[in-house]
Amino acid sequence: MADDNDFQKRVHKIGGLVHDLEAVADPASRAAAKELVQLLMDLHGTALERILEIVFRSAVAGAQIIDELGQDPLVSSLLILYGLHPEELQTRVEQKLKQISSKLHKMGAKATLVSVNGGEVRLRVSVDGHACGSTSQAVRAAVEEAVYEAAPDLSSLVVEGLEEPASSGFVAVEKLLGTLPPSPPTLNHSLVLHSEGMD
Repeated sequence: MADDNDFQKRVHKIGGLVHDLEAVADPASRAAAKELVQLLMDLHGTALERILEIVFRSAVAGAQIIDELGQDPLVSSLLILYGLHPEELQTRVEQKLKQISSKLHKMGAKATLVSVNGGEVRLRVSVDGHACGSTSQAVRAAVEEAVYEAAPDLSSLVVEGLEEPASSGFVAVEKLLGTLPPSPPTLNHSLVLHSEGMD
C-alpha cells in the first residue's frame, strides 16, 4: 500500500523538477523536455479517463466506485492532476470544511466558504473571543492544509479573518504544470457521470 507522505514528497519533487526545466540553458533541450512531460501527461490522462469510463459501464455500482476513488487521498490527487475528479473544486472544498468543522470547533474556530472564482478560493475564518496569535496560526495551518489536500488544483487561497498567512510548502497543480503548454480538451465533463443524468 502506498504511503501518503511518500506520495506527497514525490509530488513536491516532481514540482521542483518541472520548475528546474526553466533553468535549462539550451532552448532545444528545454523544449524537448517540456514536450516529453506533456506527452506523458496526455498519455496517462487519456488512459485514466478510459479506465473511469470502463468502470462506469462495467456495473450498476460504477458511478459509486468512481465516487469512492475520488474520496481516496492518493487517487483523488491523481484524478485532480488530470482533470478527471468526479467532484468540482467548490464541492471538494465544502466537503472538506464540513469534515474538519469539529476539529476547528475544538479550537474555538469556524471556517466558511465565501466564494470560488475560477481557481481562487476565498474563506472566512472566525475565532471565538480574543484568540492569541499562536491559536490563529494553528487554525490557519489546519484550514490551509485541509483545503490544499482537497483542492490542489486551486490557483490561490484567501483566508479572511486571521493574521498574516503562515508559510506553506504547497505547490498548486496549476503552478506545477504552469511551464507546460495547455493540454487539448478532454472528455472530463462526461466523467461527472453521477451528476449528468446517467445514473
